[in-house]
Amino acid sequence: SKPDLHHGFSNDADKHNVGIHEFVHLVDMADGQTDGFPERVTKYEYCAPWFEFVHHKINEMENSSSNINDYATTNSAEFFAVSSEYFFERPKMLKKKHPKLYEYLSQFYQQNLAELEADVAPKKNAPCPCGSGKKYKRCCMPAS
Repeated sequence: SKPDLHHGFSNDADKHNVGIHEFVHLVDMADGQTDGFPERVTKYEYCAPWFEFVHHKINEMENSSSNINDYATTNSAEFFAVSSEYFFERPKMLKKKHPKLYEYLSQFYQQNLAELEADVAPKKNAPCPCGSGKKYKRCCMPAS
Protein backbone atom coordinates (compact mmCIF):
# COMPACT_ATOMS: atom_id res chain seq x y z
CA SER A 1 0.00 0.00 0.00
CA LYS A 2 1.05 3.60 -0.40
CA PRO A 3 1.29 4.22 3.38
CA ASP A 4 3.52 1.13 3.75
CA LEU A 5 5.71 2.40 0.93
CA HIS A 6 6.07 5.80 2.60
CA HIS A 7 6.76 4.20 5.99
CA GLY A 8 9.49 2.02 4.49
CA PHE A 9 11.43 5.03 3.31
CA SER A 10 10.75 7.17 6.38
CA ASN A 11 12.25 4.62 8.80
CA ASP A 12 15.56 3.34 7.50
CA ALA A 13 16.44 1.17 10.50
CA ASP A 14 13.45 -1.13 11.02
CA LYS A 15 14.63 -3.74 8.48
CA HIS A 16 11.35 -3.46 6.57
CA ASN A 17 10.89 -1.57 3.33
CA VAL A 18 8.09 -2.45 0.90
CA GLY A 19 9.74 -0.40 -1.88
CA ILE A 20 13.02 -2.29 -1.65
CA HIS A 21 11.21 -5.62 -1.23
CA GLU A 22 9.04 -5.21 -4.34
CA PHE A 23 11.89 -3.76 -6.40
CA VAL A 24 13.98 -6.84 -5.58
CA HIS A 25 11.15 -9.02 -6.89
CA LEU A 26 11.29 -7.03 -10.16
CA VAL A 27 15.06 -7.55 -10.38
CA ASP A 28 14.50 -11.24 -9.70
CA MET A 29 11.77 -11.40 -12.36
CA ALA A 30 14.02 -9.99 -15.12
CA ASP A 31 14.86 -13.54 -16.24
CA GLY A 32 11.16 -14.43 -16.49
CA GLN A 33 10.86 -16.13 -13.09
CA THR A 34 10.44 -14.84 -9.56
CA ASP A 35 12.43 -17.58 -7.87
CA GLY A 36 15.09 -15.91 -5.71
CA PHE A 37 17.77 -16.60 -8.30
CA PRO A 38 18.02 -13.50 -10.49
CA GLU A 39 19.68 -13.66 -13.87
CA ARG A 40 22.74 -11.79 -12.60
CA VAL A 41 23.45 -14.54 -10.04
CA THR A 42 23.26 -17.29 -12.66
CA LYS A 43 26.04 -15.65 -14.69
CA TYR A 44 28.66 -15.71 -11.94
CA GLU A 45 30.81 -18.31 -10.23
CA TYR A 46 28.83 -18.00 -7.00
CA CYS A 47 25.66 -19.32 -8.69
CA ALA A 48 25.76 -22.90 -7.32
CA PRO A 49 26.97 -21.84 -3.86
CA TRP A 50 24.16 -19.23 -3.70
CA PHE A 51 21.51 -21.87 -4.55
CA GLU A 52 22.85 -24.18 -1.83
CA PHE A 53 23.23 -21.35 0.67
CA VAL A 54 19.64 -20.12 0.23
CA HIS A 55 18.18 -23.56 0.87
CA HIS A 56 20.50 -24.12 3.84
CA LYS A 57 19.69 -20.71 5.35
CA ILE A 58 15.93 -21.19 4.96
CA ASN A 59 16.17 -24.59 6.70
CA GLU A 60 18.33 -23.08 9.43
CA MET A 61 15.83 -20.27 10.01
CA GLU A 62 12.91 -22.72 10.13
CA ASN A 63 14.66 -24.80 12.80
CA SER A 64 16.05 -22.07 15.05
CA SER A 65 15.44 -18.46 15.96
CA SER A 66 16.77 -15.76 13.67
CA ASN A 67 16.67 -11.98 13.69
CA ILE A 68 15.60 -12.11 10.03
CA ASN A 69 11.84 -11.90 9.50
CA ASP A 70 10.27 -15.37 9.25
CA TYR A 71 8.58 -14.34 6.00
CA ALA A 72 11.96 -15.00 4.37
CA THR A 73 11.37 -18.74 4.87
CA THR A 74 8.28 -18.71 2.62
CA ASN A 75 10.39 -19.54 -0.46
CA SER A 76 13.64 -18.53 -2.14
CA ALA A 77 12.08 -15.47 -3.81
CA GLU A 78 10.92 -14.08 -0.47
CA PHE A 79 14.26 -14.98 1.11
CA PHE A 80 16.03 -12.89 -1.54
CA ALA A 81 13.63 -9.95 -1.11
CA VAL A 82 13.57 -9.96 2.71
CA SER A 83 17.33 -10.40 3.07
CA SER A 84 17.81 -7.54 0.58
CA GLU A 85 15.69 -5.31 2.84
CA TYR A 86 18.10 -6.12 5.68
CA PHE A 87 21.09 -5.54 3.39
CA PHE A 88 19.95 -2.02 2.53
CA GLU A 89 18.38 -1.06 5.86
CA ARG A 90 20.78 -2.63 8.41
CA PRO A 91 23.97 -3.65 6.57
CA LYS A 92 26.26 -3.63 9.61
CA MET A 93 23.89 -5.84 11.58
CA LEU A 94 23.51 -8.23 8.64
CA LYS A 95 27.27 -8.41 8.16
CA LYS A 96 27.84 -9.12 11.85
CA LYS A 97 25.08 -11.70 12.37
CA HIS A 98 24.92 -13.26 8.89
CA PRO A 99 28.34 -12.63 7.29
CA LYS A 100 27.98 -15.14 4.45
CA LEU A 101 24.57 -13.74 3.46
CA TYR A 102 25.99 -10.22 3.59
CA GLU A 103 28.92 -11.34 1.42
CA TYR A 104 26.64 -12.82 -1.26
CA LEU A 105 24.37 -9.77 -1.35
CA SER A 106 27.38 -7.46 -1.38
CA GLN A 107 28.72 -9.31 -4.43
CA PHE A 108 25.33 -9.29 -6.13
CA TYR A 109 24.64 -5.58 -5.56
CA GLN A 110 28.34 -4.64 -5.88
CA GLN A 111 28.04 -2.60 -2.68
CA ASN A 112 29.76 -2.72 0.69
CA LEU A 113 27.13 -0.82 2.64
CA ALA A 114 28.40 -1.86 6.07
CA GLU A 115 31.49 0.26 5.46
CA LEU A 116 29.45 3.21 4.19
CA GLU A 117 27.07 3.04 7.15
CA ALA A 118 29.98 3.59 9.55
CA ASP A 119 30.32 7.08 8.09
CA VAL A 120 26.74 8.02 8.95
CA ALA A 121 26.17 6.38 12.35
CA PRO A 122 23.98 8.56 14.59
CA LYS A 123 25.47 10.28 17.61
CA LYS A 124 24.66 8.57 20.91
CA ASN A 125 22.36 11.40 22.12
CA ALA A 126 20.56 11.75 18.78
CA PRO A 127 17.02 10.41 18.37
CA CYS A 128 17.09 6.71 17.59
CA PRO A 129 16.66 6.06 13.84
CA CYS A 130 14.15 3.28 14.61
CA GLY A 131 11.55 5.96 15.34
CA SER A 132 10.94 5.01 19.00
CA GLY A 133 11.44 8.58 20.21
CA LYS A 134 14.18 7.45 22.60
CA LYS A 135 17.80 8.53 22.44
CA TYR A 136 19.93 6.27 20.29
CA LYS A 137 22.10 5.29 23.29
CA ARG A 138 19.01 4.09 25.21
CA CYS A 139 17.47 2.20 22.32
CA CYS A 140 19.24 0.58 19.36
CA MET A 141 22.86 1.65 19.87
CA PRO A 142 25.03 -1.50 19.89
CA ALA A 143 26.84 -2.20 23.14
CA SER A 144 30.56 -1.61 22.79
